[in-house]
Amino acid sequence: MNPPATLPQHPGDELATPVGTTLERYIMRKQAEFPFATGELSQLLRDIALASKILVREVSRAGLTAIAAAVGPEGESAPRHRLGEEAHIRFVRALTNGRECCAVLSEASADILDTGNHTGKYVVALNPLNGSVSLDFNVSTGTIFSIYRRVSRLGGPARAEDFRQGGRAQVAAGYILYGSSTMLVYTTGHGVAGFTYEPSLGEYFLSHPQLHIPVTGRVFSCNEGNWFDFPEFARTFLTRCKERRYTARYVGSLAADYHRTLFTGGIYLYPPTAEWPTGKSRLLYECYPIAFVTEQAGGVATTGAADVLDVPPTADLHQRVPLFAGSSELVRELQAVAAA
Repeated sequence: MNPPATLPQHPGDELATPVGTTLERYIMRKQAEFPFATGELSQLLRDIALASKILVREVSRAGLTAIAAAVGPEGESAPRHRLGEEAHIRFVRALTNGRECCAVLSEASADILDTGNHTGKYVVALNPLNGSVSLDFNVSTGTIFSIYRRVSRLGGPARAEDFRQGGRAQVAAGYILYGSSTMLVYTTGHGVAGFTYEPSLGEYFLSHPQLHIPVTGRVFSCNEGNWFDFPEFARTFLTRCKERRYTARYVGSLAADYHRTLFTGGIYLYPPTAEWPTGKSRLLYECYPIAFVTEQAGGVATTGAADVLDVPPTADLHQRVPLFAGSSELVRELQAVAAA
Protein backbone atom coordinates (compact mmCIF):
# COMPACT_ATOMS: atom_id res chain seq x y z
CA MET A 1 0.00 0.00 0.00
CA ASN A 2 1.27 3.43 -0.87
CA PRO A 3 1.82 5.78 2.10
CA PRO A 4 -0.78 8.51 2.48
CA ALA A 5 0.04 11.80 0.85
CA THR A 6 1.54 14.41 3.16
CA LEU A 7 -0.87 17.27 3.65
CA PRO A 8 0.11 20.86 4.42
CA GLN A 9 0.28 21.56 8.15
CA HIS A 10 -1.90 24.61 7.73
CA PRO A 11 -4.47 25.37 5.04
CA GLY A 12 -2.97 27.64 2.40
CA ASP A 13 0.67 26.65 3.07
CA GLU A 14 1.05 25.48 -0.53
CA LEU A 15 0.08 28.96 -1.69
CA ALA A 16 2.91 30.51 0.31
CA THR A 17 5.65 28.80 -1.70
CA PRO A 18 7.85 31.54 -3.22
CA VAL A 19 7.83 31.69 -7.02
CA GLY A 20 11.42 32.92 -7.22
CA THR A 21 13.31 36.02 -8.29
CA THR A 22 12.08 37.64 -11.48
CA LEU A 23 14.45 39.12 -14.04
CA GLU A 24 13.02 42.56 -13.26
CA ARG A 25 13.80 42.25 -9.55
CA TYR A 26 17.24 40.79 -10.24
CA ILE A 27 18.15 43.65 -12.59
CA MET A 28 17.13 46.22 -10.00
CA ARG A 29 19.27 44.56 -7.34
CA LYS A 30 22.29 44.31 -9.63
CA GLN A 31 22.03 47.91 -10.77
CA ALA A 32 24.01 48.87 -7.67
CA GLU A 33 27.09 47.18 -9.19
CA PHE A 34 27.47 50.11 -11.57
CA PRO A 35 28.49 53.35 -9.86
CA PHE A 36 27.42 55.40 -12.91
CA ALA A 37 24.13 53.56 -13.44
CA THR A 38 20.94 55.59 -13.58
CA GLY A 39 18.66 52.86 -14.92
CA GLU A 40 19.34 52.99 -18.68
CA LEU A 41 21.18 49.67 -18.89
CA SER A 42 18.52 48.01 -16.76
CA GLN A 43 15.86 49.29 -19.15
CA LEU A 44 17.83 47.97 -22.13
CA LEU A 45 17.90 44.48 -20.63
CA ARG A 46 14.16 44.69 -20.02
CA ASP A 47 13.60 45.72 -23.65
CA ILE A 48 15.60 42.73 -24.88
CA ALA A 49 13.63 40.42 -22.57
CA LEU A 50 10.33 41.87 -23.81
CA ALA A 51 11.21 41.27 -27.47
CA SER A 52 12.25 37.72 -26.64
CA LYS A 53 8.88 37.01 -24.98
CA ILE A 54 7.11 38.04 -28.17
CA LEU A 55 9.46 35.88 -30.20
CA VAL A 56 8.83 32.86 -27.94
CA ARG A 57 5.21 32.96 -29.06
CA GLU A 58 6.17 33.12 -32.73
CA VAL A 59 8.80 30.36 -32.48
CA SER A 60 6.36 28.03 -30.71
CA ARG A 61 3.84 28.35 -33.55
CA ALA A 62 6.29 28.47 -36.47
CA GLY A 63 5.36 24.96 -37.57
CA LEU A 64 1.68 25.93 -37.77
CA THR A 65 2.18 28.90 -40.07
CA ALA A 66 4.21 29.90 -43.10
CA ILE A 67 6.31 32.23 -40.97
CA ALA A 68 9.33 29.89 -41.01
CA ALA A 69 9.56 29.80 -44.81
CA ALA A 70 12.66 31.18 -46.48
CA VAL A 71 12.35 34.62 -48.06
CA GLY A 72 15.76 35.15 -49.59
CA PRO A 73 19.51 34.75 -49.30
CA GLU A 74 21.33 35.56 -46.07
CA GLY A 75 24.49 37.22 -47.34
CA GLU A 76 26.75 34.59 -48.85
CA SER A 77 25.51 31.66 -46.75
CA ALA A 78 22.16 30.16 -45.70
CA PRO A 79 18.73 31.51 -46.62
CA ARG A 80 17.04 33.89 -44.24
CA HIS A 81 13.61 33.00 -42.93
CA ARG A 82 10.52 35.05 -42.28
CA LEU A 83 10.83 34.41 -38.56
CA GLY A 84 14.37 35.78 -38.72
CA GLU A 85 12.93 38.94 -40.26
CA GLU A 86 10.24 38.98 -37.59
CA ALA A 87 12.88 38.68 -34.86
CA HIS A 88 14.86 41.55 -36.36
CA ILE A 89 11.78 43.78 -36.39
CA ARG A 90 10.73 42.85 -32.84
CA PHE A 91 14.13 43.55 -31.27
CA VAL A 92 14.73 46.78 -33.16
CA ARG A 93 11.23 47.99 -32.27
CA ALA A 94 11.62 47.12 -28.58
CA LEU A 95 15.02 48.83 -28.38
CA THR A 96 13.65 51.88 -30.20
CA ASN A 97 10.59 52.20 -27.98
CA GLY A 98 12.70 51.76 -24.83
CA ARG A 99 14.56 54.97 -25.81
CA GLU A 100 17.87 54.01 -24.14
CA CYS A 101 19.46 52.63 -27.33
CA CYS A 102 20.59 55.13 -29.96
CA ALA A 103 21.50 52.55 -32.63
CA VAL A 104 21.31 48.85 -33.45
CA LEU A 105 23.69 46.71 -35.46
CA SER A 106 21.77 43.63 -36.61
CA GLU A 107 22.85 40.56 -38.53
CA ALA A 108 19.77 41.15 -40.68
CA SER A 109 20.84 44.63 -41.82
CA ALA A 110 23.95 45.69 -43.72
CA ASP A 111 24.08 49.10 -42.06
CA ILE A 112 23.72 50.56 -38.58
CA LEU A 113 20.08 51.29 -37.74
CA ASP A 114 19.43 54.70 -36.20
CA THR A 115 16.64 54.44 -33.62
CA GLY A 116 16.19 58.21 -33.46
CA ASN A 117 16.99 58.19 -29.73
CA HIS A 118 20.01 60.46 -30.05
CA THR A 119 20.23 61.05 -26.31
CA GLY A 120 20.44 57.30 -25.69
CA LYS A 121 23.70 56.29 -24.04
CA TYR A 122 23.97 52.75 -25.43
CA VAL A 123 24.23 50.81 -28.68
CA VAL A 124 23.27 47.16 -29.19
CA ALA A 125 24.73 44.63 -31.62
CA LEU A 126 22.72 41.43 -32.10
CA ASN A 127 21.94 38.38 -34.13
CA PRO A 128 18.13 38.40 -33.77
CA LEU A 129 17.60 34.72 -34.54
CA ASN A 130 20.70 32.58 -34.81
CA GLY A 131 20.03 29.19 -36.42
CA SER A 132 16.71 30.17 -38.02
CA VAL A 133 17.53 28.00 -41.04
CA SER A 134 16.74 24.99 -38.82
CA LEU A 135 13.32 26.17 -37.66
CA ASP A 136 11.56 23.88 -40.13
CA PHE A 137 12.97 20.92 -38.17
CA ASN A 138 12.08 22.14 -34.66
CA VAL A 139 15.74 22.73 -33.75
CA SER A 140 16.62 25.16 -30.96
CA THR A 141 17.46 28.70 -32.05
CA GLY A 142 18.63 31.76 -30.19
CA THR A 143 19.22 35.49 -29.99
CA ILE A 144 22.76 36.71 -29.25
CA PHE A 145 23.35 40.28 -28.09
CA SER A 146 26.09 42.69 -27.03
CA ILE A 147 25.72 46.12 -25.38
CA TYR A 148 28.17 49.04 -25.44
CA ARG A 149 28.13 52.45 -23.83
CA ARG A 150 28.40 54.86 -26.75
CA VAL A 151 31.53 56.95 -27.27
CA SER A 152 30.10 59.32 -29.89
CA ARG A 153 28.57 62.68 -28.99
CA LEU A 154 25.25 62.60 -27.12
CA GLY A 155 22.53 64.38 -29.02
CA GLY A 156 23.69 63.17 -32.41
CA PRO A 157 23.39 59.89 -34.31
CA ALA A 158 25.57 56.92 -33.37
CA ARG A 159 28.70 56.23 -35.37
CA ALA A 160 30.54 53.07 -36.39
CA GLU A 161 33.11 53.76 -33.67
CA ASP A 162 30.42 53.05 -31.06
CA PHE A 163 30.38 49.42 -32.23
CA ARG A 164 34.12 49.12 -32.85
CA GLN A 165 35.30 49.58 -29.26
CA GLY A 166 36.54 45.99 -28.88
CA GLY A 167 35.31 43.05 -26.86
CA ARG A 168 36.67 44.28 -23.53
CA ALA A 169 34.48 47.38 -23.76
CA GLN A 170 31.19 45.45 -23.62
CA VAL A 171 29.08 46.45 -20.63
CA ALA A 172 26.68 43.51 -21.02
CA ALA A 173 26.22 40.54 -23.32
CA GLY A 174 24.35 37.29 -23.51
CA TYR A 175 21.95 35.11 -25.43
CA ILE A 176 18.40 33.80 -25.32
CA LEU A 177 17.82 30.15 -26.18
CA TYR A 178 14.43 29.12 -27.61
CA GLY A 179 14.26 25.40 -26.94
CA SER A 180 12.27 22.96 -24.81
CA SER A 181 12.27 25.88 -22.40
CA THR A 182 13.38 29.44 -23.05
CA MET A 183 16.45 30.66 -21.21
CA LEU A 184 18.07 34.08 -21.02
CA VAL A 185 21.75 34.01 -20.04
CA TYR A 186 23.69 37.23 -19.58
CA THR A 187 26.61 38.94 -17.88
CA THR A 188 27.47 42.50 -16.97
CA GLY A 189 31.02 41.58 -16.02
CA HIS A 190 30.10 40.26 -12.55
CA GLY A 191 29.55 36.58 -13.30
CA VAL A 192 26.90 34.89 -15.42
CA ALA A 193 23.25 34.39 -14.50
CA GLY A 194 20.59 32.29 -16.20
CA PHE A 195 16.84 32.88 -16.25
CA THR A 196 14.12 30.47 -17.36
CA TYR A 197 10.91 31.76 -18.91
CA GLU A 198 7.63 30.79 -17.24
CA PRO A 199 5.04 31.29 -20.03
CA SER A 200 2.00 30.98 -17.79
CA LEU A 201 3.19 34.02 -15.81
CA GLY A 202 4.96 35.78 -18.68
CA GLU A 203 8.11 36.21 -16.59
CA TYR A 204 11.74 35.17 -16.57
CA PHE A 205 12.78 33.67 -13.23
CA LEU A 206 16.31 33.31 -11.91
CA SER A 207 17.11 29.60 -12.27
CA HIS A 208 20.94 29.65 -12.36
CA PRO A 209 22.34 32.42 -10.11
CA GLN A 210 26.02 31.76 -10.87
CA LEU A 211 26.90 29.77 -13.96
CA HIS A 212 30.38 28.21 -14.18
CA ILE A 213 31.59 26.22 -17.14
CA PRO A 214 33.43 23.04 -16.06
CA VAL A 215 37.21 23.29 -16.48
CA THR A 216 37.15 20.30 -18.81
CA GLY A 217 34.62 18.13 -20.57
CA ARG A 218 34.12 15.20 -22.91
CA VAL A 219 32.01 16.77 -25.69
CA PHE A 220 33.23 18.50 -28.84
CA SER A 221 30.85 20.42 -31.05
CA CYS A 222 31.64 21.24 -34.68
CA ASN A 223 30.52 20.57 -38.23
CA GLU A 224 32.67 17.58 -39.12
CA GLY A 225 31.37 17.74 -42.67
CA ASN A 226 34.06 20.41 -43.13
CA TRP A 227 36.80 18.07 -41.86
CA PHE A 228 38.92 18.13 -45.01
CA ASP A 229 38.76 21.94 -45.11
CA PHE A 230 39.81 22.38 -41.47
CA PRO A 231 43.37 23.59 -40.78
CA GLU A 232 45.80 20.92 -39.63
CA PHE A 233 45.81 22.03 -35.98
CA ALA A 234 42.01 21.63 -35.76
CA ARG A 235 42.14 18.13 -37.25
CA THR A 236 44.97 17.17 -34.89
CA PHE A 237 43.04 18.39 -31.86
CA LEU A 238 39.82 16.67 -32.94
CA THR A 239 41.71 13.43 -33.58
CA ARG A 240 42.91 13.55 -29.97
CA CYS A 241 39.32 14.06 -28.81
CA LYS A 242 38.23 11.00 -30.77
CA GLU A 243 41.12 8.91 -29.46
CA ARG A 244 39.93 9.74 -25.94
CA ARG A 245 36.42 8.63 -26.98
CA TYR A 246 34.90 12.05 -26.47
CA THR A 247 31.34 12.56 -27.68
CA ALA A 248 30.45 14.59 -30.78
CA ARG A 249 27.37 16.82 -30.51
CA TYR A 250 26.39 19.44 -33.10
CA VAL A 251 23.08 21.23 -33.66
CA GLY A 252 24.17 23.90 -36.11
CA SER A 253 22.87 26.80 -34.01
CA LEU A 254 25.62 28.64 -32.12
CA ALA A 255 23.32 29.55 -29.23
CA ALA A 256 22.18 25.93 -28.80
CA ASP A 257 25.60 24.34 -29.19
CA TYR A 258 27.24 26.87 -26.91
CA HIS A 259 24.50 26.56 -24.27
CA ARG A 260 25.17 22.83 -23.93
CA THR A 261 28.92 23.50 -23.72
CA LEU A 262 28.40 26.09 -20.98
CA PHE A 263 26.42 23.64 -18.86
CA THR A 264 28.25 20.36 -19.46
CA GLY A 265 31.77 21.47 -20.37
CA GLY A 266 33.61 20.65 -23.57
CA ILE A 267 34.48 22.79 -26.56
CA TYR A 268 32.64 24.50 -29.41
CA LEU A 269 34.65 24.85 -32.62
CA TYR A 270 34.12 26.77 -35.86
CA PRO A 271 37.56 26.73 -37.51
CA PRO A 272 38.42 28.56 -40.72
CA THR A 273 37.66 26.59 -43.89
CA ALA A 274 38.40 26.88 -47.58
CA GLU A 275 35.05 28.67 -48.03
CA TRP A 276 35.57 30.88 -44.97
CA PRO A 277 39.35 31.31 -44.69
CA THR A 278 39.10 34.04 -42.04
CA GLY A 279 36.32 32.27 -40.13
CA LYS A 280 32.55 32.35 -40.40
CA SER A 281 31.26 33.55 -37.01
CA ARG A 282 30.55 37.30 -36.80
CA LEU A 283 32.84 39.06 -34.34
CA LEU A 284 30.69 41.92 -33.03
CA TYR A 285 27.38 40.17 -32.36
CA GLU A 286 28.31 36.50 -32.03
CA CYS A 287 31.94 35.99 -30.97
CA TYR A 288 32.35 38.98 -28.64
CA PRO A 289 29.20 38.27 -26.59
CA ILE A 290 29.84 34.52 -26.44
CA ALA A 291 33.45 35.21 -25.37
CA PHE A 292 32.33 37.67 -22.68
CA VAL A 293 29.93 35.10 -21.22
CA THR A 294 32.57 32.37 -21.49
CA GLU A 295 35.28 34.30 -19.64
CA GLN A 296 32.86 35.39 -16.93
CA ALA A 297 31.85 31.73 -16.48
CA GLY A 298 35.50 30.67 -16.09
CA GLY A 299 36.09 29.39 -19.62
CA VAL A 300 38.19 30.50 -22.57
CA ALA A 301 37.23 31.77 -26.03
CA THR A 302 39.87 32.09 -28.73
CA THR A 303 40.33 32.40 -32.48
CA GLY A 304 43.18 29.93 -32.22
CA ALA A 305 45.70 32.76 -32.30
CA ALA A 306 44.34 35.17 -29.67
CA ASP A 307 41.61 35.47 -27.07
CA VAL A 308 38.45 36.59 -28.85
CA LEU A 309 37.93 39.64 -26.61
CA ASP A 310 41.37 40.93 -27.65
CA VAL A 311 40.74 40.70 -31.40
CA PRO A 312 40.65 44.26 -32.80
CA PRO A 313 37.57 45.05 -34.89
CA THR A 314 38.08 46.17 -38.48
CA ALA A 315 36.06 48.59 -40.58
CA ASP A 316 33.75 45.73 -41.54
CA LEU A 317 30.92 45.74 -39.00
CA HIS A 318 30.07 42.17 -40.04
CA GLN A 319 33.66 40.97 -39.62
CA ARG A 320 34.07 37.20 -39.35
CA VAL A 321 36.61 35.24 -37.29
CA PRO A 322 37.18 31.62 -36.21
CA LEU A 323 35.69 30.67 -32.85
CA PHE A 324 36.77 28.10 -30.26
CA ALA A 325 35.01 28.42 -26.90
CA GLY A 326 34.44 26.29 -23.83
CA SER A 327 36.25 24.59 -20.98
CA SER A 328 39.58 26.23 -20.19
CA GLU A 329 41.66 23.05 -20.30
CA LEU A 330 40.39 21.99 -23.71
CA VAL A 331 40.61 25.42 -25.34
CA ARG A 332 44.13 26.02 -24.01
CA GLU A 333 45.11 22.57 -25.33
CA LEU A 334 43.80 23.55 -28.75
CA GLN A 335 45.78 26.80 -28.60
CA ALA A 336 48.94 24.83 -27.78
CA VAL A 337 48.37 22.57 -30.78
CA ALA A 338 47.79 25.61 -33.01
CA ALA A 339 51.01 27.24 -31.79
CA ALA A 340 53.15 24.09 -32.24
